[in-house]
Amino acid sequence: MSYEMIALTMFASMMLMLMTGQRVFAAIGFVAVVAALALWGTGGSEIAFSAAMKLMKWYPLLTLPMFIFMGYVLSESRIADDLYKMFHVWMGPVPGGLAIGTIGLMVLISAMNGLSVAGMAIGATIALPELLKRGYDKKMITGVIQAGSSLGILVPPSVVLVLYAMIARQPVGRLWLAGVVPGLMMAGLFILYIFIRCRINPALGPVLAAEERRVPMSEKLRLLRAGLLPLVIFASMMVPFVNGWTSLVESSAIGALTAFAAAVIKGRMTREVFEVSVRQTLAVTCMFMWIILAAMGFGAVFDGLGAVRAIDTLFTERLGLEPWMILVLMQLSFLLMGTFLDDTAMLVIVAPLYVPLVATLGYDLIWYGVLYTITTQIAYMTPPFGYNLFLMRAMAPPEITLRDIYGSILPFVLVMILALTIIMIFPEIALWLPNYVYGS
Repeated sequence: MSYEMIALTMFASMMLMLMTGQRVFAAIGFVAVVAALALWGTGGSEIAFSAAMKLMKWYPLLTLPMFIFMGYVLSESRIADDLYKMFHVWMGPVPGGLAIGTIGLMVLISAMNGLSVAGMAIGATIALPELLKRGYDKKMITGVIQAGSSLGILVPPSVVLVLYAMIARQPVGRLWLAGVVPGLMMAGLFILYIFIRCRINPALGPVLAAEERRVPMSEKLRLLRAGLLPLVIFASMMVPFVNGWTSLVESSAIGALTAFAAAVIKGRMTREVFEVSVRQTLAVTCMFMWIILAAMGFGAVFDGLGAVRAIDTLFTERLGLEPWMILVLMQLSFLLMGTFLDDTAMLVIVAPLYVPLVATLGYDLIWYGVLYTITTQIAYMTPPFGYNLFLMRAMAPPEITLRDIYGSILPFVLVMILALTIIMIFPEIALWLPNYVYGS
């Protein structure tokens, strides 16, 4: 059997195991270990051992538990509630103002947590009931919450970008900065769409009643101070890092400690909040570590087979495809996989193939990391099996049906495709900030 057929068999076996419902790390790791032992005998066991040693010596991996703990502390202590109260008061008089405020809430939650699931949970539990109560169209608001929560894997400190950085061997700081402008641009496009739709059809997002808008300025300023606390936490972490005063790991520790201190000062750090935050941090961190370990082993076998070179030859020489056509096919494959896999699974499955191929084609791996993340966001919300669609259904009240959720997402998917196209055509949108901060 040729090496190309072995690589194809490995990939097909892994996909088959995933379709049976096996855990991602188990499916990937099992296929990698069996293939290594079959190809190289007992010497193949060294691949898993080597991958484990590399993982344990990967110093930036310490950022994962720090950022995850920071996010859970801020969400479990309900500090995010203050954000929504602030948006409720300040954005209520604008058509669709609470929906626009919800996008702002999602951006700030993303800056605190870096996981889209957390943004979805907070949006569905805090924003959704308030928006329904105030007469907002249910299709509009379910689309807003799903689209806004997807920003969590693009806006720093994105945990997914940290994972991509480890697999692609790229600086995490550059990737974070590369995600800032595209993330804010996408949030701005969402806000523009909401404002235009609600201006044309006010029934979709009515303004607050006059009596609800009569809030004393002192109360508005108090809510503004409380709502801006997450921004202060984010700045305390990012400013020293961007200025080179601290390393990435040190900045993540500052963020975690600042979030913990804020919860203590506000009197919300109870034993239950602390225990839940620690348990969830441990669970999510271990999950990521197992997935990274499996992906590294799988990638080592693929690299040993020369599968990446074979695929490059197939696309560029045998099929004669232009580099940009190959790039588009990669993005389409992410959209397809996103119908039944989450972002982490997609990355670790195709990283051994796509990352070296992108480098071979001459594209910037920092820029491609942003493209991957945006495409993943789109895949999360693409029917019929988008990951966010089912999360939304699980968290939404009974009056919001799966049909409503499917119907709500199309305009936001189109907006995200527009953003992806713009960044593909103009790579500097993603690369300008990291090049400015770190130098070209």
